[in-house]
Parts: sequence; structure tokens; C-alpha cells
Amino acid sequence: MPFVASVPEDLLRRLAPQVLGALVRRYGHFDTAEDAVQEALLAAATQWPVEGLPDNPRAWLITVASRRLTDLLRSEQARRRREDDLARWELPPGTVSDADDTLILLFLCCHPSLTPSSQIALTLRAVGGLTTAEVARAFLVPEATMTRRITRAKQAIRSSGIPFGMPPEPERLGAVLHVLYLIFNEGYATTAGPNLHRVELAVEAIRLARMVRALLPADGEVAGLLALMLLTDARRHARTGPGGELIPMAEQDRSRWNAGAIAEGVALLTEALPRGAIGPYQLQAAIAAVHDEAPSAAETDWPQILALYELLLRLSDNPVVALNHAVAVAMVHGPHAGLDLLSGVASDERMAADHRLPAVRAHLLELAGDLTGARESYLEAASLSSSLPQQRYLNTRATRLL
Repeated sequence: MPFVASVPEDLLRRLAPQVLGALVRRYGHFDTAEDAVQEALLAAATQWPVEGLPDNPRAWLITVASRRLTDLLRSEQARRRREDDLARWELPPGTVSDADDTLILLFLCCHPSLTPSSQIALTLRAVGGLTTAEVARAFLVPEATMTRRITRAKQAIRSSGIPFGMPPEPERLGAVLHVLYLIFNEGYATTAGPNLHRVELAVEAIRLARMVRALLPADGEVAGLLALMLLTDARRHARTGPGGELIPMAEQDRSRWNAGAIAEGVALLTEALPRGAIGPYQLQAAIAAVHDEAPSAAETDWPQILALYELLLRLSDNPVVALNHAVAVAMVHGPHAGLDLLSGVASDERMAADHRLPAVRAHLLELAGDLTGARESYLEAASLSSSLPQQRYLNTRATRLL
């Protein structure tokens, strides 16, 4: 075994859903299996730096987690006085499969017995590897509320009795796609903490989206979501400066954008659009493609982006879409036209504590020449953001207007 000074966090994050999927497939008991996996990950973090990295880290984790799950199930069954079938819970040597059950775990988390919000929360926790606190921030609810929601979701899956496996029909696809969208967004623009990105989450969301597309190659929205991720992630390397500072799209060095990812995203979109009804992921991907294909910020085809946002507004009751639509209106018809639309967005209670609304207002006020109002809005946005790079950027913008 090679010696390792420390266990890479991204390795454990990548393996965790695979190990959990393997245990749930074999034993069921979703909630207990998750506890066992967490203990196996803790054991790995403690033992691998001392004993060396196993030849097959995934198999090591599955074996350790299976033993811990057996102990937990023994304790549970002992309390219930049912110990006669414990032998089948043992993991025989050599039976660890090389199959990656992450996709099946993803569909399991989007179980039909759960509400859509619980489906998304459980998947972000079990498959995306987000902490409960991070999931709570994504839903704008207290951490204690999210803990209860995730616990109830796991209990509902346990009580349903539905076996672990791919559902016969993609009836859960909408929830699955929305979950992957949220995981990607958390990776591309982290809601809190010192870094702008959590690359491992964005990469994992793209990997899972590729798996879903392999399963459903003719679905236009699956292709649209994957295209959206690729076209957005293509700009990641240009979004930060040498010190990790945020660089807005208009100021980015476009030579640093990933041309291969852009070409793949455009090709996916070009293939998907003629197939029939156009969904919101395809429209968002089309907007991203217009940005990516513009040679410079000044040459961006804002009228086309505005038209796409107007189509998207017809399909989506989403205040963030309305906010972006206001920006597009401002870029085509002037900042005052965009500012006029912000009052409608501000009346949506879902945006009450969102830093993006005052950030957009600040930008449009600055374009309109109201530097005092712009500075106040930049400072308000900074106070609402939990992301340190976002805070620094917004405070810097405010300082420039003194």
C-alpha cells in the first residue's frame, strides 16, 4: 500500500455515494447504511494516512461499512428479538462488485413517496455529498428544519419496501434533473465559505448528468441540462484572479474558457433542439451558448438572450429567471427599463434574503449613473452573501464608487 500523508477529501467524497449505493443495494436500510458509510469514511481518514492507501479504496470502504452495518443491524434486531437471519448480512469474501450504483442511488433518493423538496434534499445529502447545513442554505431554511426533513425522507424510503434498483420508467426524471442542477450550481458558485468554486461537486454533477444521458439519450431536457453544465463550467478557470478574487463575465479573459467543453455543449444543444418541445434546461443552455460564442462582452447578442429569457419566463415561475430577464432588458433597452422590472422581483418573498437582487440593482444603478444608490445596494448585497469571494467583490465595487 502506498503511504499517504493525508486522505484527499475529493476521493472520499467521490467514493461515498458509490459505497452507500452498494450497501443499500445489498442490505436495504437506507438510513442505517448511511450511518455505516460515515463511520467507514471516518475510519479511512484515520487509518489510511498511517497504513497506506488500499489497492482498491472503494472495496475497502464497502467492506468496512458492511461490517459496521452488520453490527448496527445486529443491535437493532437484538432489540427486536429477531436474530435468526443475521448470517445473510455478512459480506462474503470477493463479493464486492465493481459496478457504480451512484445512478441507482440517485433515482432512489427521488423516490415517489417523497415530496419534491425532500427528494432534492436527500439527494444533495446522500449523492452530492453536501452537508446538511449546505442543503439548508440551498433551500433557505434553518439547518434543524433540514435535518428533520432528511430524516423523514430516509424513514419514508425504509418504510416503502420498494427494492433498490433502477425504476422501470423515468417518472422521477424531473426531480433527478433538478437535483443535478442544484448540485452543479453549488459547485460552480458556492453559497458559502472561502472559495468561489467547489470543483468536485460540479464535476460530479456533470458525471451524473452524463450517466443519465446514457440511460435516456433521446430526452431533450437531459441533453439540455448536460449542455448547460458544460457551457457554464467552461468559464470556470476565467472566473477568478490570481488571489481567488471574482472576475465578472464581462471582464474575463475568454481565451481561458474551455473551447472543448463549449463545442460539446453546443453540439448537444444543436442535436436536442429540433426534437420537439423545448424545456427550460435547453433554453438556459441556449442562453449560455450565446454568451460563450460571443468573441467579446461587447459583441454579445443581447437581443437574442432577451428573447430566450422571455420564452423561459413562460415556462418557469422562478424569481432568478425574472431577475436575469431584467438584466437582459437593461442591456437591450437601457438600465432604467431593467430597474423598472426589479420591483416585481423584489415583491417575491423567495428573494427576500438573496444577495443577487441588490447586486443586480447596484449594477443597473451604476449603469444609470446613480453612484450613491449603487454603492448602497452593493453594500447591502455584500451583507446578504455568505460567500467570501462574493462579499469581497461586492465591497470592492462599492469602494470604487466613493
